Amino acid sequence: MKNSRNAGPPRLADRLLEFFCAPHLLEEVQGDLHERYVRDVTRMGIAKAKRTYTYNVLSFLRPFALKRRSSEYPPIPLFSVDMLRNYIKIAWRNLANNKAFSFINIVGLSLGMVCSLIIYLWVQDERKYDKFHANGDRLYRVIVNSIEKTGEISNSFENSPGVLSGILKKEIPEISHAATITWENKDRMRVGTKATNEKGRIVGADFFEMFSFPLLKGNPRTIFAAPNSLVISQRLANKYFGFADPIGKLIRLNEKDDYVVSGVFATVPANSSIKFDYVRSFESFAKNNPWIVDGWSDFGPSTVVMLRSDASLEKVNAKIRRFLTQHDKTVTDKTLSLQPYRDQYLYSRFENGIPVGGRIEYVRLFSVVALFVLLIACINFVNLATARSVKRAKEIGIRKVVGAAKAYLVGQFMGESLLMTLIAASLSILLSFLLLPTFNSITGKTIEIPLDTPAFVGKLTILVTITTLLSGIYPALFLSSFNPVNVLKGSFSTKPGIATFRKGLVVFQFTLSLALIIGALVVYQQMNYIQTKNIGLSRENVLYIKLEGELGKKYESFKQTVLQSNTIEHITTINTIPTDVGNATSDLIWTTKKPTDKFSIWLMGASYDFAKTLNIKLKEGRSFSPAFRTDTAGFLLNEVAAERMHLKNPIGQPIDLWGKKGTVIGLMKNFHMQSLHRTIEPLIVYFEPQPRGNIVARIQAGKTQQALLILQKAHKEINPAYPFSYEFADDAFRQQYKSETIIRELATCFAVLAILISCLGLFGLAAFTAEQRTKEIGVRKVLGASVSSIITLLSTDFLKLVLLAIVIASPIAWWIMDKWLQDFAYKTELSWWIFALSGLLAVGIALLTVSFQSVKAALTNPVKSLRSE
Repeated sequence: MKNSRNAGPPRLADRLLEFFCAPHLLEEVQGDLHERYVRDVTRMGIAKAKRTYTYNVLSFLRPFALKRRSSEYPPIPLFSVDMLRNYIKIAWRNLANNKAFSFINIVGLSLGMVCSLIIYLWVQDERKYDKFHANGDRLYRVIVNSIEKTGEISNSFENSPGVLSGILKKEIPEISHAATITWENKDRMRVGTKATNEKGRIVGADFFEMFSFPLLKGNPRTIFAAPNSLVISQRLANKYFGFADPIGKLIRLNEKDDYVVSGVFATVPANSSIKFDYVRSFESFAKNNPWIVDGWSDFGPSTVVMLRSDASLEKVNAKIRRFLTQHDKTVTDKTLSLQPYRDQYLYSRFENGIPVGGRIEYVRLFSVVALFVLLIACINFVNLATARSVKRAKEIGIRKVVGAAKAYLVGQFMGESLLMTLIAASLSILLSFLLLPTFNSITGKTIEIPLDTPAFVGKLTILVTITTLLSGIYPALFLSSFNPVNVLKGSFSTKPGIATFRKGLVVFQFTLSLALIIGALVVYQQMNYIQTKNIGLSRENVLYIKLEGELGKKYESFKQTVLQSNTIEHITTINTIPTDVGNATSDLIWTTKKPTDKFSIWLMGASYDFAKTLNIKLKEGRSFSPAFRTDTAGFLLNEVAAERMHLKNPIGQPIDLWGKKGTVIGLMKNFHMQSLHRTIEPLIVYFEPQPRGNIVARIQAGKTQQALLILQKAHKEINPAYPFSYEFADDAFRQQYKSETIIRELATCFAVLAILISCLGLFGLAAFTAEQRTKEIGVRKVLGASVSSIITLLSTDFLKLVLLAIVIASPIAWWIMDKWLQDFAYKTELSWWIFALSGLLAVGIALLTVSFQSVKAALTNPVKSLRSE
């Protein structure tokens, strides 16, 4: 037996004895221990005798090893270069020797870090909006609040009277600058033979003194001094004038008016909430369009002010609160307040006049999602490390017996975690480079990974450090706390609490994953509800064509030409897209109006066949018709407007709008003018004698391509100076929900990512569980257990954890998504099938993950697992 290789004493124990024991004692000690080993083999079997022999050798050698801690043998520094090199070398060997464990952890950590890294870059980009202005802490946007009879604020918006900015600057000493900023315009620019449509805005004279849009040419104080001044971007300057100096050069706008270039500004940063390639003077525009500054009850452009450096925001808010009423006694239902300009992008939703949400909610939500996905990946590391504890128990026991301190062991395991995290971080950066183009196309951004900036490298270092600590600290403390006596006697076993802790982590993983799945399904259902909801007007087969150039003057000719083609059902004109009405007034007069009837009513101008083209249903009366000449002085009201005006029989009621007197000829059924975030508000549609804004054409179903060719041909004949451009109504409608669409796609991606990482961990745990229960499975098969019963045995424990996660995740996800849906005035219901489907998905995915290992273990030949017994 002594000569048998398998039956002899453990060779490693003998080598340790030869290394540590004094030469004159070695033969006597070794002989004595060998004799005891032979007796133990006869008494308890080879396996237990070997463990006892190893324990006896290490117990004998322990005093020799402990001398290294005495003054005779000074301790090795914990963080010396040699020790770190040793940590890395051993860590690398462990990773190489446990390829499945290493693969699962590295892939899981890299996916979690990719998610965190991309979301971090997105969050940073969102938070940078409007932060580049040097005077940013003094810039404020004027908010108009609508006051109900109860005194509560029912609505807050940025549309303000055009006259407001100049009077505020004149009468409020704390305001040093003020500027009106209009909505985005799209004008035709021509220089010689070069002509294209460009986007710009009309702004007040103080604009460039307030905002940090650097002027490359021109003086910000005098840039709008001359009439018809035009300030263009560097891009337009290069496009139209090349290397020549553009100052003083002429640009023709809309084939009608000539403007003089008075300045050139640098390209507007991507993180500006307002975008433009040119600006015109609001003061000059107002002289030619006095309606925009005529009165205090019409609301269109926005107003931005800059306070003096010593001004108090609270005092200014108190002064301007009733500013509209002070200048127009009839405006009693509106108050003003200031919102920091830097906050307008993230805080666009108001409650009772206070900004409470907007995109900031998505920033916070995805920040939490990034943390949770990273946490799920770290949980995989913890779970697998503690599950493999039995395999590493002997290694730890031997190292402790020969003198390794707990601090060294902790350092070793943290080194393994650091090495794995560094590999995962390198892989995550590579994956981020590959995924960012797709992410940018989804979000409409131009995010890049700034590896050349110290700030980003510092943040990346923090991410690696946090990931290392989250994933490594518990396994390091847990593994280094093993009792070497129990380990080497063969009586080592993990405490029951460790298994419970591991199960708790699995439940936590799947709870987070399920919450993300439920959230993604709710967002999808809400977006589907928005896309399919009847908004009161038709979006299918309807397109908008911008009225510009000769098209407005020759609209009737264009209309008759395209209608003869039998591909266009109806055609009309509108001054604003019906799902994005932006102008309102409270200066409306009707005979039964009471002093308390002060509210804003949204405005839209239209021409004949308005209701037919957009398929707007009329509850009473008719739409504008050329058969009735008096319809040019007619008005259409929606149901909400008639209700707010207390008109039980609105048809024939006289109305005065800005001195234009007429009667109500039709009562429209309510349709949504803005997004479904807001309730339907009062609307009046007046007849527009001179078409402006957009042509609306309803195309016959199935004839879209033929209709587009006919429209393009007619447009080219009548308006050759302008390119034929159009937009489908359903595309314009979807644009209103661009943020929600992005959130839907991102939520889906992160939910899939979370469940993938969770399943990686579950796969690893199932593999180790099956490996630990190999002999049990063999015994069960020998005793007649079927493959299906063994699969059920191994799968049931994990499925119980997933079911528990479903129970926990469902109410949490319901509460979160119910709060998200509150932001919509019109929303879907939180249906039970969403939670049922999420649970079935989780159970199905978990079952597939676990079953692979279960089937593999169940099909193993029991002879292989039991032949050593």
